[in-house]
Amino acid sequence: MFVDEAKIFVKAGDGGDGAVSFHREKYVAAGGPDGGDGGKGGDIVFQVDDNLSTLVDFRYKRKFSAQKGENGRAGNCYGKSAEDLVIKVPRGTVVRDADTARVIADMSDSEPVVIAHGGKGGKGNAHFATPTRQIPRFAKPGFKGESFNLSLELKLLADVGLVGFPNVGKSTLVSVVSAAKPKIANYHFTTLTPVLGVVKIDEGKSFVMADIPGLIEGASEGVGLGHEFLRHVERCRLIVHVVDVSGVEGRNPVEDFEIINRELSNFSEELSKAPQIVAANKCDMATPEQIAEFKEYIEKLGLEFYEISAATTQGTKELVNAVWEKLSGLPPIKKFEAQPMARIDADALDNSRAFEVTTEEGIYFVEAEWLWDIMRTIDMDDYESLQYFQRVLRNSGIIDKLEQMGINEGDTVSIFGFEFDYVR
Repeated sequence: MFVDEAKIFVKAGDGGDGAVSFHREKYVAAGGPDGGDGGKGGDIVFQVDDNLSTLVDFRYKRKFSAQKGENGRAGNCYGKSAEDLVIKVPRGTVVRDADTARVIADMSDSEPVVIAHGGKGGKGNAHFATPTRQIPRFAKPGFKGESFNLSLELKLLADVGLVGFPNVGKSTLVSVVSAAKPKIANYHFTTLTPVLGVVKIDEGKSFVMADIPGLIEGASEGVGLGHEFLRHVERCRLIVHVVDVSGVEGRNPVEDFEIINRELSNFSEELSKAPQIVAANKCDMATPEQIAEFKEYIEKLGLEFYEISAATTQGTKELVNAVWEKLSGLPPIKKFEAQPMARIDADALDNSRAFEVTTEEGIYFVEAEWLWDIMRTIDMDDYESLQYFQRVLRNSGIIDKLEQMGINEGDTVSIFGFEFDYVR
């Protein structure tokens, strides 16, 4: 099954929590805090795999999560960083943020790309020891890993794209000029998926040709099969427009040519300006007058015209040589420029945290997702830990917000079920 679109969710690993620990050794007095830092969470990495040709695997698995970093340990031992989660995709896959449509990566090269970064590990209590705070009973939690809803879109990497109405001979042409073996039959939409073929000119000279399934009028608006595969023409350096010049199916070759070009233009203005060569197929079934009339029309447009019969291979060698010559003067296959998301440094997050404060029956409820991780590392029975917790509330603006809302001394504040009385 050929699948060229998929939507998935990826979540990089969270950082490990810092440890709260104190050095204990016989005959060593006041060993001090020795809680180590947490390890880094695993990244989400995309890697090209040339053994893959579709995105079908992502139809069955849509959620990918990297491992969390290991928590810090006693003896100033750092937690182990988690391994990266490598996701393999076919070459030519464009990765977008599904929420903003921004291009994150174009997987056209063999270099792996980090799509989501794992969170940094939290600091152990050894970092918080000072001359006046020698027994810190708190540590920092690990930072959250990045997460994205992604849209994957496979855009085939081909030098040449064959376009044209169904049953004009595109599949036959690619089968006689390359080793590709597409299904060939005398009915419309025989080809249901794009077919790639490598056309060899000479030793060290070759190019990739893509047989794009038949387009029809309205394809750019979702009619027929063509709208599903127009994206695969986008990267092509050159378009070979195959037209049935014989008119054996009762269609006019000039009208066919104009309709297909209109669909290309409606889909992408850039695509409509791509270099194009016209291959008038089934010349063995056409009259000289039909060929001459169509040739005159094409040459008036300033396009190169070639008479071929894919079924008998007549003119195919000349067409292939012309395509090679044309490609030699064209830029490389189009690559979509990545637009990386703005990334916030984990250390800066401490001073910029979203929260919401509501009141109900005289109780002030504080909602802040980030605060849960900090509360997990606080010892509520330890005075210094509570002092640290109070500083977090003050620095984040929560205390100021409570005071703006008119909280009075002795009023109850609730944070994730932990309730305490407000004291100025």
